[in-house]
Amino acid sequence: MNIGVVIAAAGQGKRMGGPVKKQFIELAGKPVLLHTLDLFVGLEYVKEIVVVTAEEDVERTRKLLAAYPQALVIPGGAERQDSVYLGITALSSSDYVMIHDGARPFLSCSTLEKLVDAVRVKRAAILAVPVKDTIKRTDETGVVMDTPPRKSLWAVQTPQAFALSDILAAHEQARKDGFLGTDDASLVERIGRAVHVVEGEYTNIKLTTPEDIVFGEAILKWRREREQ
Repeated sequence: MNIGVVIAAAGQGKRMGGPVKKQFIELAGKPVLLHTLDLFVGLEYVKEIVVVTAEEDVERTRKLLAAYPQALVIPGGAERQDSVYLGITALSSSDYVMIHDGARPFLSCSTLEKLVDAVRVKRAAILAVPVKDTIKRTDETGVVMDTPPRKSLWAVQTPQAFALSDILAAHEQARKDGFLGTDDASLVERIGRAVHVVEGEYTNIKLTTPEDIVFGEAILKWRREREQ
């Protein structure tokens, strides 16, 4: 089973604020993107890794990843969806692909293995966690319309894993239709493929705002203490 990995790291990180994009921020003395890359490097079934970044960051990223010859760095597109499409079309020897956020460096090995086992059988599998909070749907004026049952709601994470032929077909159909999805799974759903949820971990957060860095440092500290 050959799995390729596409790491989406082309975002501008505007919500993080500050002069440094979030994938280059240092966390425990190492840039976030390297923490993320280390999740996949050395795994027997990962045959190729494509890192998609903003055009102006390509050279910086290539220098940063100089010690990772298995990682191909390419420029992304206008939207995340465009960047992921460029990433999956750059894969050359994979049967499956895992698509992961460059600023989500806290994935555990056990959760990753569960996802890999699922995609082998199901062809489309995503990580998600049960929603803890009560969710309200409102109209455009802010008036509550209904309260969806919490047991049916999941907060979606990455990686999202697919048979390469399925996700490629889904992206090409979306491009043809001018459809922009909220995630890659939504593209697969709309071409009629079943997408299966694998329960992930609440610690698999994406670094988006400054307080997430504080949470991230705490997660790393907590894991180090558990390993002692």
